[in-house]
Parts: sequence; structure tokens; C-alpha cells
Amino acid sequence: MDKIRTAIIGCGGMGGAHARRMQKMEEVEFVALCDLTEDIAGAFQERHFGAEAADIPVFAGTKALYAGAPELDAVIIATPHTIHFEQGMEALDAGCHVLMEKPMVTSSEHAYTLAEKADQSGKIMTIGYNTSCSPRFEYIRDKVRADAFGKLELVSGYLCQNWLKATIGKWRQDPAQSGGGQAYDSGAHLLNSMVWSVESRPAEVFAFVDNCGTRVDINSVICIKFENGVLGSICIGGNCSKGIGCMSFMFEDGRIDVDGWGSSWMDVFAEGEPQEPEFGEVDGTPDRNFVDSVLGRCEPKTSPLNGIHHTELMDAIYESARTGLPARPKSQG
Repeated sequence: MDKIRTAIIGCGGMGGAHARRMQKMEEVEFVALCDLTEDIAGAFQERHFGAEAADIPVFAGTKALYAGAPELDAVIIATPHTIHFEQGMEALDAGCHVLMEKPMVTSSEHAYTLAEKADQSGKIMTIGYNTSCSPRFEYIRDKVRADAFGKLELVSGYLCQNWLKATIGKWRQDPAQSGGGQAYDSGAHLLNSMVWSVESRPAEVFAFVDNCGTRVDINSVICIKFENGVLGSICIGGNCSKGIGCMSFMFEDGRIDVDGWGSSWMDVFAEGEPQEPEFGEVDGTPDRNFVDSVLGRCEPKTSPLNGIHHTELMDAIYESARTGLPARPKSQG
């Protein structure tokens, strides 16, 4: 195909981020915008597409979208978390490739069902995690796979944001729409950075959670033992005015410190390795990887399997926080 005819479902902040990135890609043509109402989609249209806005139709709801834009090749789903499952199934039924914002879904059962659907459809489905497509995390995973610095033994990280105040009154603090709080939202990037790099299922999880007076988790401390023996700990803060996300990967013969949220920097402490490896100008975004995967230029860096691992982990985190006991992720595969 010359152009990937693409629709955005969910005309909010993350929909705008994907629009800005893909507008720079000559392989993408935006042919539809969809939200709860045409007014919301229309305001997004004017905000992000300017003079081209009149050429992109808007739709209220996905049923109207698929009826009115039948020649779609792909959709970007950037809506509240708990409707990702239904909208992902719809998109695959409509024959579309899917770039799904994280988290893929908010239950393990839905994760397995959607993964099976994606496999049967033969369509590309990727998940919009910040770091999985970046050269820095590819470097880390390659070193882990090769035991280049000896065995990976420990992973530790923390993320903090002014999330509580920034999301007051919004859908992210409504568990019926979000499925959870800061750990399921921005925290997903750090948790996926760890699981994606370690490449082993969590065997046991222990977590403490503090809702800080809200209906969803704001602060959390999570300890994980992976099936391959690696130990991990993640601290997620949602009530801190100074945001940052850092991780350390600790090997027998070295250490890597990295921005586990956005993969903007990395320091390597290992014999024979440059402390700050050079990667050149690389578009390490989920959008670039999705487009290139649809066009057959590369393999997807994320997949529904990442969504399965993430939801299994989140289920165990919330179970442990609720019971005060260690929890084991419940595989349905």
C-alpha cells in the first residue's frame, strides 16, 4: 500500500501525540477522527490538522466510524483504558491494524482473548509503551540476552509525577474507566520497561498501595520475583511535583542506569563499554515501529503478549495490595 489509511479513536491528549508524530510520516494518511461526539472530534480536527481539517471526516462513536469510513487500514486507539478491549476487538473485526495505547486492557481474561483475536486476524497489533522501541532499551535487552555483563540479578526503578492533582475530576481517577490509578497509567511504562527487558514472567509479587484519599492507587511500592530468578522493585509516586523516571539494571559484572519512562538517557558501567553509547538519530517511537511493521519493513517491538504480561502483573499487584500477602500472576495460556 502507498499510504496507510488511518483513523484516530480517542481525540484527547494521547491522540494528539500520535497525530503529531504520524503527520510527519509520508506513509500515513489520516482519513477519520472518532470520539464520543462530533464536536469533540471536530475540535481535535481543527487543533491538530489546521488547513487540512476539512478533508478529514469526524464520527461520533466507533459504529459510525466503521460504517462511514469502510476503507480503513489502521486505527490508533487512545481512549479510557477499560474500553480498549471492546474497541480492539471491533477494530480487528473491521480488518484494521491496531496501535493500542497502554495499557492494552485491564484484565488478564481480556488480554488473552484480544491476543487470540489479533493472532487469528493476521493484523499487526502493537502497544504504545514509551521505551520498547527505543535503541537504549534494545541495547539493554541484547546485553541481558547475551549475559554480556554476567547474569542480570536485580532491577530497580522509580517514577514520580504530579499525577494526583493533574487528574482530579478526570476519567483517570474513575476506576470504572481507568481500571486503576497511577500504576496502570504512567507507571505502566516503568513496569513494562522491566518486564520487556527481563523477558521472564513474574513468579511472585508483593505490593503496597496508597490511594491518598482517592478511588485509585496514587503511590505504590512493588517487589517482583521473576521465574528466571531476577529480582525487581519499582516505586511509583503520583503525588510529587517534580517528575522523573529512573531505572538500574544490576549485573554480576556491570550496571546500566536508564530513563525508564521515556528512554531519553542511559549510563553504562561495565568494562570495555562506553559510558554513554551513541545511537545516532533514531525514531524510537511506537508510531514509527507500528507504521514500519504494517508495511513489512520490520517486526513489531511490542505485541499483545506484552499486554498479557502487563495485565497479569497488574492483577497480582492489586491482589497483593488488597490481601497484604504475596500474589502469583494467574496465567491463562
